[in-house]
Amino acid sequence: MENGDLDFTRFVKSIKELTGIDLTLYKEAQMKRRLTTLRMKLGFSSFDAYFSALTKDKNLLDEFLDRMTINVSEFWRNPNRWSVLKDRFFRELAGSGKRLKVWSAACSTGEEPYTLAMIMNELGLLAGNSILATDLDEGVLAKAKQGIYLDRSIRDVPPDFLKRYFQKEGILYHISPELKNHIAYKKQDLLADKFDTSFDLIVCRNVMIYFTEEAKDKLYQKFSEALRPGGLLFVGSTEQIFTPSRYKFELADTFFYRKIE
Repeated sequence: MENGDLDFTRFVKSIKELTGIDLTLYKEAQMKRRLTTLRMKLGFSSFDAYFSALTKDKNLLDEFLDRMTINVSEFWRNPNRWSVLKDRFFRELAGSGKRLKVWSAACSTGEEPYTLAMIMNELGLLAGNSILATDLDEGVLAKAKQGIYLDRSIRDVPPDFLKRYFQKEGILYHISPELKNHIAYKKQDLLADKFDTSFDLIVCRNVMIYFTEEAKDKLYQKFSEALRPGGLLFVGSTEQIFTPSRYKFELADTFFYRKIE
């Protein structure tokens, strides 16, 4: 093993001891490239030196966490899939008339849970319900709570939704307090933390592509256990589950998996 590899291996071990985050569960080449670029940009000659600085400077640690997590998000990403959720699955889930338990996992800066809230409100399902939204990165959670976005994030929002749920101020779009009040944000490590149970819908999109096959297997199993029978998992456009029955899932529609009884 080369010195550079040893340096990174020590860093991975030290980060787990410091933060509880296990970097070995992410695809190594992508993670190492991302963090090497950050380390060099900051002027550290080695990961040893970088880690030493992280333990002494909270701003550096926050920047590290922000770079490590994947925060590419936008409203209504893959609009036709959100239409399927709105026009078919929410009506099915609400059929029993009970309160809905909805979770946006790895919610990033809030575009996904706010999209859920808009759809639920349009269907008359938001009143009396709340959406759990979680992420590992406290920085993106803080941005999500603010609910302020640039136009690139809202480009797929239907015009009537844009008019109703956003207030434009200069180049910024502010999300409606009407939606904010129905979303509960919480810090969570998907791979390490325990999940709540009996969810009707879990949305986790464009996150699992960054995990190893072992980590994906663990996460799909945890999602299955967190869903009630008949509940749905909504995944990203590159995250097809090839053997859904392994996790007690069946394919309900493209990128939607239903928990089997």
